[in-house]
Amino acid sequence: MLTTDPWEQDHLHEECGVFGVYGAEGAAALVALGLHALQHRGQEAAGITSFDGKDFHTHRAMGHVAGNFDNDAVINKLKGEIAIGHNRYSTTGETALRNVQPLFAELASGGFSVAHNGNISNAMTLRRELVRRGAIFQSTSDTEVIIHLVATSSYRTLLDRFIDALKRVEGAYSLICLTAEGMLACRDPLGIRPLVLGRLGDSYILASETVALDMVGATFLRSVEPGELIIITGRGLRSIRPFAPQRARPCIFEHVYFSRPDSMMDGSSVYEVRKRIGAELARENPVEADMVVPVPDSGVPGAIGYAQESGIPFELGIIRSHYIGRTFIQPGDQIRNLGVKLKHNANRALIAGKRIVLIDDSIVRGTTSVKIVQMLREAGAEEVHMRIASPPYRHSCFYGVDTPERAKLLAAQMDVERMRDFIKVDSLAFLSIDGLYRAVGEPVRDEHAPQYCDACFTGDYPTRLTDQEEVEVPDQLSLLAERVI
Repeated sequence: MLTTDPWEQDHLHEECGVFGVYGAEGAAALVALGLHALQHRGQEAAGITSFDGKDFHTHRAMGHVAGNFDNDAVINKLKGEIAIGHNRYSTTGETALRNVQPLFAELASGGFSVAHNGNISNAMTLRRELVRRGAIFQSTSDTEVIIHLVATSSYRTLLDRFIDALKRVEGAYSLICLTAEGMLACRDPLGIRPLVLGRLGDSYILASETVALDMVGATFLRSVEPGELIIITGRGLRSIRPFAPQRARPCIFEHVYFSRPDSMMDGSSVYEVRKRIGAELARENPVEADMVVPVPDSGVPGAIGYAQESGIPFELGIIRSHYIGRTFIQPGDQIRNLGVKLKHNANRALIAGKRIVLIDDSIVRGTTSVKIVQMLREAGAEEVHMRIASPPYRHSCFYGVDTPERAKLLAAQMDVERMRDFIKVDSLAFLSIDGLYRAVGEPVRDEHAPQYCDACFTGDYPTRLTDQEEVEVPDQLSLLAERVI
C-alpha cells in the first residue's frame, strides 16, 4: 500500500516559489535551475512557460523539478529568451494538473501567463461574480481569478487591465507574468510574500528568494518593493507604483521556517536571524541540560544559537534520512508503526542518560513532537526539555501557507502546560513575540503598527478576509482546510 510520509501532515507547507528570466538564451533551462533552488517552497508540482517572440510554450507536471525538467527534450521545446516558472504546494485548489502553474490563457491582447506565490483572500467572492458574468473557469486555483479579471477589465492596454485586476484582489501575492509585450512582476501592497530582482549579464532575473539567484550565478540587485510593479521589455526595465502606499507587513515566518537558510531576506541572512532566534530563546527560557539537539533540518540554526548563548554543547542527537520521499511503501501494520524511523532516528549512543534541550522551529498539530520525544525517551534520554523557536502557532494563515484549520492547531486548543503534558516533555517553552522581533532586528513589536505579518501568532490579520467573513460557520478560520495555490 502506498501512503503518505507520517511526518508530512504535521508540518507547515511552504506556499509556492516563482522564478523568471528575461533576455537570456536558453531562458527555460535557467528557470529550471532556479526552481531547483526553490524546491523547498513547493514540492507538489512544477511548470515553465516560455515565449520565443512568436509563440508561447508550456510544460507542467506533477512532482519535483528533477525528473520533469532535467530532460533535454523537454527544455528544448521551451524555446525563447523569456520564461517564467513555478513550484507549487497547493493552498487553494485541488491537487490536479489543471491547477499547476504557470497558468496560461489567450486574451484579446494576446497570450498571458502567470505564476503566483500567495493567496487571494477574496478569490471565492470574485469567482462567483465572474461566473455570474459568464466566465468559464478551467481550474480551481485562486490564481485564475486574476486572469479573468484582466480579461474582463474595461481598460484598453494590457498594463492598465492588469493594474485594474490587482486593485480588486485582497490578500497576498508575488506575481511574475509573461506576455507578448514583455514581463510583468509585482508584489502586493503589504509585501507579505517575498520577491527579489537580480541581473545576469544583460538579463533580468526575478525570484522568490536570493538563493535562486545564486543558483544561476545572478547578482542580487534589490527586493521588489511592496506595491511595486516592474515592467521589463526590449526597451529595458521600468518601475511604477500603482497602489496607494501602505505600511509594509512582510511575513515574519519566512525568517522562522519558509525561506532557505542561505537566502537573504529583508536585508538579513536568514541563517543568522535563525541563530539569533535561538539565542533569544536561550535568554528567555534557560534550562540545565547536557546537550542541545535540533529537530533536523529546520531546527538546526536555532539550536546552534541556543547552544552558543547557553554554553550547552550542540549535538546531532537526531539523524535525518534525506532519501525518503513524500510517499513510501508500507506492506503491513508492523512496518507502518515503524514508519517514523524512515525519516528520523535517535542517535542512541549519544543521548542515552543525557538531559536534552530539544529545539524545533514550531509546533503545528503536535503529533510530530510526540513522536520525536517518544523516540528520545526510548533511546534513553534522562530528561527532554523542548524549546520552540517561535511563539505558539495559534491562528491559520490565509496568505499562501497551507496550515491546518484552527481547531487542529495544538496551541489554539491548549495552554503551554497542557501542551507539555500532551507532548510528554519535562518542560516546554516558546519564544516570545517580542523575542522574535528582536531577532529580526526590531527592538519590540509595535502593537499599534506591527512591522510584520504575524497573524499566525497574534491573530492580527493585515487585510480583510472577505471569503471567510461570508462563511457562516462557528470557526471561520476552518475554511483554510479546504483551500489550496
